[in-house]
Amino acid sequence: MNIFVIEDDGIYAEFIKKSLSQNSSYKVNVFSAGEDAVKALSTNLPDVMIVDYKLPGMTGIEFYESIKSKLKDEQKVIMLSAIDDGNMVLSFIQKGVRDYVIKDENVIDSLIAILEGKEEDYYLFDQ
Repeated sequence: MNIFVIEDDGIYAEFIKKSLSQNSSYKVNVFSAGEDAVKALSTNLPDVMIVDYKLPGMTGIEFYESIKSKLKDEQKVIMLSAIDDGNMVLSFIQKGVRDYVIKDENVIDSLIAILEGKEEDYYLFDQ
Protein backbone atom coordinates (compact mmCIF):
# COMPACT_ATOMS: atom_id res chain seq x y z
CA MET A 1 0.00 0.00 0.00
CA ASN A 2 1.45 3.33 -1.09
CA ILE A 3 0.77 6.07 1.49
CA PHE A 4 1.44 9.80 1.33
CA VAL A 5 1.64 11.68 4.64
CA ILE A 6 1.24 15.43 4.20
CA GLU A 7 2.22 16.98 7.53
CA ASP A 8 4.21 20.17 8.17
CA ASP A 9 5.42 19.12 11.64
CA GLY A 10 8.53 17.12 10.76
CA ILE A 11 8.73 15.25 14.06
CA TYR A 12 5.06 14.27 13.93
CA ALA A 13 5.36 13.22 10.27
CA GLU A 14 8.36 11.03 11.13
CA PHE A 15 6.43 9.50 14.05
CA ILE A 16 3.57 8.54 11.70
CA LYS A 17 5.98 7.25 9.04
CA LYS A 18 7.96 5.10 11.50
CA SER A 19 4.82 3.76 13.15
CA LEU A 20 3.13 2.80 9.89
CA SER A 21 6.35 1.50 8.31
CA GLN A 22 6.47 -1.27 10.90
CA ASN A 23 4.03 -2.95 8.52
CA SER A 24 6.24 -3.98 5.59
CA SER A 25 3.33 -3.72 3.15
CA TYR A 26 3.07 0.05 3.78
CA LYS A 27 5.32 2.28 1.66
CA VAL A 28 5.17 5.73 3.30
CA ASN A 29 6.27 9.00 1.67
CA VAL A 30 6.22 12.25 3.64
CA PHE A 31 5.57 15.76 2.30
CA SER A 32 5.73 18.91 4.41
CA ALA A 33 3.39 20.94 2.18
CA GLY A 34 0.30 20.28 0.10
CA GLU A 35 1.92 21.91 -2.91
CA ASP A 36 4.79 19.38 -2.82
CA ALA A 37 2.35 16.47 -2.63
CA VAL A 38 0.32 17.83 -5.56
CA LYS A 39 3.49 17.85 -7.69
CA ALA A 40 4.24 14.22 -6.72
CA LEU A 41 0.65 13.23 -7.56
CA SER A 42 1.19 14.11 -11.20
CA THR A 43 3.27 10.94 -11.54
CA ASN A 44 2.03 8.75 -8.72
CA LEU A 45 -1.43 8.53 -7.16
CA PRO A 46 -1.09 6.70 -3.80
CA ASP A 47 -3.62 4.35 -2.26
CA VAL A 48 -3.98 6.55 0.82
CA MET A 49 -3.27 10.18 1.66
CA ILE A 50 -3.05 11.20 5.30
CA VAL A 51 -3.40 14.98 5.28
CA ASP A 52 -2.95 17.47 8.11
CA TYR A 53 -5.80 19.96 8.14
CA LYS A 54 -3.64 22.95 9.12
CA LEU A 55 -0.85 23.11 6.57
CA PRO A 56 1.07 26.26 5.67
CA GLY A 57 0.01 27.67 2.32
CA MET A 58 -2.53 25.24 0.90
CA THR A 59 -4.65 23.83 3.75
CA GLY A 60 -5.49 20.15 3.97
CA ILE A 61 -9.02 20.73 2.73
CA GLU A 62 -7.74 22.89 -0.18
CA PHE A 63 -5.34 20.06 -1.03
CA TYR A 64 -8.25 17.60 -1.01
CA GLU A 65 -10.38 19.90 -3.17
CA SER A 66 -7.54 20.19 -5.70
CA ILE A 67 -7.13 16.41 -6.13
CA LYS A 68 -10.58 14.91 -5.49
CA SER A 69 -11.49 14.80 -9.19
CA LYS A 70 -8.49 12.45 -9.73
CA LEU A 71 -9.40 10.05 -6.93
CA LYS A 72 -10.82 6.59 -7.53
CA ASP A 73 -13.33 5.07 -5.11
CA GLU A 74 -10.76 2.74 -3.57
CA GLN A 75 -8.36 5.57 -2.71
CA LYS A 76 -8.66 7.06 0.76
CA VAL A 77 -8.00 10.54 2.07
CA ILE A 78 -7.69 10.72 5.84
CA MET A 79 -7.82 14.20 7.33
CA LEU A 80 -5.72 14.72 10.48
CA SER A 81 -6.27 17.49 12.99
CA ALA A 82 -5.48 18.36 16.58
CA ILE A 83 -8.87 20.10 16.70
CA ASP A 84 -11.78 18.00 17.99
CA ASP A 85 -14.63 19.99 16.46
CA GLY A 86 -17.86 18.39 15.25
CA ASN A 87 -18.71 21.32 12.96
CA MET A 88 -15.33 21.06 11.25
CA VAL A 89 -15.78 17.30 10.77
CA LEU A 90 -19.22 17.94 9.29
CA SER A 91 -17.71 20.42 6.83
CA PHE A 92 -15.12 17.77 5.80
CA ILE A 93 -17.89 15.22 5.22
CA GLN A 94 -19.88 17.72 3.17
CA LYS A 95 -16.83 18.21 0.93
CA GLY A 96 -16.41 14.46 0.49
CA VAL A 97 -13.78 13.54 3.09
CA ARG A 98 -14.88 10.27 4.67
CA ASP A 99 -12.15 9.70 7.26
CA TYR A 100 -11.02 12.06 10.00
CA VAL A 101 -8.54 11.31 12.77
CA ILE A 102 -7.79 13.46 15.79
CA LYS A 103 -4.12 13.82 16.72
CA ASP A 104 -4.30 12.20 20.13
CA GLU A 105 -2.79 9.21 21.89
CA ASN A 106 -4.81 6.86 19.64
CA VAL A 107 -3.80 8.40 16.31
CA ILE A 108 -1.76 5.41 15.07
CA ASP A 109 -4.42 2.87 16.12
CA SER A 110 -7.08 4.97 14.39
CA LEU A 111 -5.03 5.29 11.19
CA ILE A 112 -4.28 1.56 11.10
CA ALA A 113 -7.97 0.72 11.63
CA ILE A 114 -8.88 2.86 8.61
CA LEU A 115 -6.00 1.52 6.49
CA GLU A 116 -7.09 -2.04 7.24
CA GLY A 117 -10.75 -1.29 6.51
CA LYS A 118 -11.77 -1.75 10.14
CA GLU A 119 -13.41 1.64 10.60
CA GLU A 120 -16.02 0.07 12.88
CA ASP A 121 -13.20 -0.41 15.44
CA TYR A 122 -12.34 3.27 15.40
CA TYR A 123 -14.34 6.12 16.89
CA LEU A 124 -14.38 9.73 15.76
CA PHE A 125 -14.90 11.05 19.24
CA ASP A 126 -14.34 9.76 22.76
CA GLN A 127 -17.39 7.88 23.94
